Amino acid sequence: MNGSRIAAVGHYQPAKVLTNEDLAGMVDTSDEWIRSRVGIRTRHVAGPDEPVDELAAHAAAKALASAGLTPGDIDLVLVATSTAVDRSPNMAARVAARLGIPSPAAMDVNVVCAGFTHALATADHAVRAGAATRALVIGADKMTDVADWTDRTTCVLVGDGAGAAVVEACPAGKEPCIGPVIWGSVPEMGHAVRIEGTPSRFAQEGQSVYRWATTQLPPLARKACERAGLVPEDLAGVVLHQANLRIIEPLALKIGAVNAVVARDVVDSGNTSAASIPLAFSKLVERGEISTGAPVLLFGFGGNLSYAGQVVRCP
Repeated sequence: MNGSRIAAVGHYQPAKVLTNEDLAGMVDTSDEWIRSRVGIRTRHVAGPDEPVDELAAHAAAKALASAGLTPGDIDLVLVATSTAVDRSPNMAARVAARLGIPSPAAMDVNVVCAGFTHALATADHAVRAGAATRALVIGADKMTDVADWTDRTTCVLVGDGAGAAVVEACPAGKEPCIGPVIWGSVPEMGHAVRIEGTPSRFAQEGQSVYRWATTQLPPLARKACERAGLVPEDLAGVVLHQANLRIIEPLALKIGAVNAVVARDVVDSGNTSAASIPLAFSKLVERGEISTGAPVLLFGFGGNLSYAGQVVRCP
């Protein structure tokens, strides 16, 4: 079994930006209220003519270009999303069609906010097993489509966007650059984060999610480091699901990654669900904030009270 690596990443956000001041004109809230509770300043909003697969395709095309590859080099497409409107064709097939990928295996992964790290692990397993040569792994969500714009506790959180990674086998003789995944869920608490109903609407029990994330997840994140043969102090970067700055900062502290750059993209992008980790990671790579080959913890958590995380080497 060969190890795998992330060869390149890419991201995309819609042009329209919604500020806290804009939201204050729509619902009973204020810039101070939002910043003090979740740390968000702005979020990007896709228009009615910008479906999820378009966001995903833009991010994927950027990752492909960065890797120096063509659509024909890809044989597996995985799209993590929980905001697909239609059941079929799935998002992965639609992205493949947009990009002109000739005959890939194409699957969607719905694990909400932990979707990208689940999909990344699945791609890693497929490459290791020889079932795929190169995979496009994409996290893309249009959370503003499922927002309740009358609920100030949730509508201030969400944004739209996509992030992508190209996963391929490691060169011969090289150690794997995607570490073993640690994943799981708390199904009996699945009601704490929901996108349900007709029309579908996002709702959550914020305090329950906060307590779970800040108390139960740090030892799991440390275990992901251990499985990669590292201690948290070795990490150069930490990219957690961008849910809330008041969750990200204490969680990173409790993990013990004292030398790491901690992604805080939630401030500018809001909670983009499955897109949040690859979006934030791609920005860190693009800005050169983490050196090539340095270890980075990716850790997703949220809907279903699911989690998945692994240590990767920065492309």
